[in-house]
Amino acid sequence: MKIVQKSLAIVGLAVLGMLFINAFQNAPTDENFEKKIINDYNVYAIQMPPYLEFAGEAVPLSNPDIYERMDKELLVNTYWQSNGLLMFKRAKKYFPIIEPILAKHGVPDDFKYLAVIESGLTDARSPAGASGFWQIMKATGREYGLEVNDNVDERYHLEKATEVACEYLKKAKESLGSWTSAAAAYNAGNYGISKRLEAQKVSSYYDLLLGEETGRYVFRIIALKEILSNPDKYGFNFRDKDLYKSIPTYQVAVDTAVTDFANFAKQFGINYKILKLHNPWLREPHLNNNSRKQYFIDIPREGFYQTNP
Repeated sequence: MKIVQKSLAIVGLAVLGMLFINAFQNAPTDENFEKKIINDYNVYAIQMPPYLEFAGEAVPLSNPDIYERMDKELLVNTYWQSNGLLMFKRAKKYFPIIEPILAKHGVPDDFKYLAVIESGLTDARSPAGASGFWQIMKATGREYGLEVNDNVDERYHLEKATEVACEYLKKAKESLGSWTSAAAAYNAGNYGISKRLEAQKVSSYYDLLLGEETGRYVFRIIALKEILSNPDKYGFNFRDKDLYKSIPTYQVAVDTAVTDFANFAKQFGINYKILKLHNPWLREPHLNNNSRKQYFIDIPREGFYQTNP
């Protein structure tokens, strides 16, 4: 099928709106992006990379079962173009927050892709109640020191939730012996993976017979790592200015109750919506703070938002 564009305006709309991938294209430069003419729609088999690894641990691609499962995830995630582009856009905004925390804890950088498959880098909430970028359950959050209640839920605090994820993953690695198994345990639990390894008399995630969700879990992480690391190879075309940017903030310490966050926000030239965008862990329009705990609230620097008076 060929689609011939009649003007640069139509080209721009097609580039942004059409579900398109050509696995052999090069990503356009900023200068020629709008001049590029898309003249066909083709679906290509994905060429399996000769070597893939997660956290320094090789994927046994010579095993035909592993090859097929890896191929499936590369196909599914490459051709889900709208979601893929969103992941590139959000990664630009949030990976710089996640990466230094992983490094501080000695957790491999590859685990940032675990957050991608868990939540799509959004403050998601699962039907089971797992919440935030790292999809932490209420009991787990409290076990690792997060405040979790109707008023304040620090599972939605990206930095603090990333710290908790790091602690959980380090314990899983120590218990199970590999980062790959630790990643699987993030989905199925340390006990769940340990019990299955013992029952099936194997020592590797790749040798386990698992349910569909956990069986796909690590392969999905690796697929997103491969695609997000190689946009040109998988046909994703964008410019740096197309990606989402972090808004610089400063912190305001609060050690009392706040009766109305709408009024609180106005003191800093923003509205309640913008305050919540930067502090999703504040779950209600007020802060109880009966214990006089000190909280740090992120306030965007002046000039990045326009709000009506």
